[in-house]
Amino acid sequence: MKYSSSSSSSSSSSGGKSPLTLQRTTPKIVVLLTLTFILLTILSLYFPFLWQHKGAPSSSKNSSPLSSPSSSDIVEKTGSATTSSSSTCDIFMGEWVPNPRGPYYTNKTCWAIHEHQNCMKYGRPDNEFMKWRWKPDGCELPIFNPAQFLEIVRGKSMAFVGDSVARNQMQSMICLISRIEYPIDVSYTKDERFKRWRYTTYNFTLASFWTPHLVKSAETDSNGPTHTGLFSLYLDETDENWTSQIEEFDYLIVSAGHWFFRPLVFHEYRNVVGCHYCLLPNVTDMTLFYGYRKALRTAFGAINGLKNYKGITYLRTYAPSHFENGMWNQGGNCARTRPFRSNETALEGANLEAYMIQVEEFRRAEAEGRRKGLKYRLLDTTQAMLLRPDGHPSRYGHWPHENVTLYNDCVHWCLPGPIDAWSDFLLEMLKMEGRRSRQEKLIYSDRRLRAR
Repeated sequence: MKYSSSSSSSSSSSGGKSPLTLQRTTPKIVVLLTLTFILLTILSLYFPFLWQHKGAPSSSKNSSPLSSPSSSDIVEKTGSATTSSSSTCDIFMGEWVPNPRGPYYTNKTCWAIHEHQNCMKYGRPDNEFMKWRWKPDGCELPIFNPAQFLEIVRGKSMAFVGDSVARNQMQSMICLISRIEYPIDVSYTKDERFKRWRYTTYNFTLASFWTPHLVKSAETDSNGPTHTGLFSLYLDETDENWTSQIEEFDYLIVSAGHWFFRPLVFHEYRNVVGCHYCLLPNVTDMTLFYGYRKALRTAFGAINGLKNYKGITYLRTYAPSHFENGMWNQGGNCARTRPFRSNETALEGANLEAYMIQVEEFRRAEAEGRRKGLKYRLLDTTQAMLLRPDGHPSRYGHWPHENVTLYNDCVHWCLPGPIDAWSDFLLEMLKMEGRRSRQEKLIYSDRRLRAR
């Protein structure tokens, strides 16, 4: 009876199993627990964000693109910043909102401002145009952080390729970074159209390459039909002033547009094929858009054809001018002092056509570049700048008595001013690039693990 009682007690306390059975089972449980622990450790090393994605609630409204492990969710068009696993925020669509903290530099603290964009020096009476920031619909766009930017581009190089608005953009960036450091001039030529600046602490180089038409061009008549010069564009020939220099750069910011509105003669295969408002006998007017498309295609083709270029190419889209009451050479001006709301104006006419050509040629170049392992990104500033008729120098880019070609400048932008937001866009895109890179590494690791 004692034996039976003892045996019964032992069995009931052990789930009905005998001591001998327990003794045999215990090592198996230990082994299973050990294997489970090892597996969890491996998973945590390969997928550090797995638990956050699957179970943890998002800690902010705008979460990282890492929130989805699917390769199809990687943002390929950098016009959209992923804000959650189920929604996207287009950082290029939004409104200008007041920013009383601006500006972040002045014409007295930054020496890089070109004279023609130094609006405060030349007596612009209002200063509200410096106190706006871009607010995308559905998310926030952080103000440019120079320290963060310099850390991202440490040891790298960036080139601005285009006309004087491209140079305007580079000068804006230098002024924004000036809160941290000023660069030294390391230009290889005394020609001011080709500048190089180095931030020694960060081993970061900025450069600008003057190429108003992106392709080979020459002024063939300094007067021309509109008294603004007549240019010959060789639409199938690259401009080696920049194409021979850019293989070493990590980032290219390409832009062009305003110079195509001048009278042009188009050359292909060393023959004249047409023109834009050249008024030459027996030359067909093909409009500026023919030359614009061909020039973009040749420029992108040159980039894709470089053997050693491994950088990221950004197309900074067309920034519309805001001449009112006349053309730029017919007394037009831009005297507004506040931004438009998005429902107060629309991209149309020649501005819309130029923008669409840019986007179409960008997509074409991106597809070709992808096959060669190159990256293209669209820095889509057009809508934001369409809303800023108040941001141009107008008559405050020179002294009243000066005789200048562009008396009322509604093409370039005051510094400080609206194009400081272009650096906000660019920094956000660089951060998105880092997120995309991490996402791709996670997907690659996942595929390798599954293949084992």
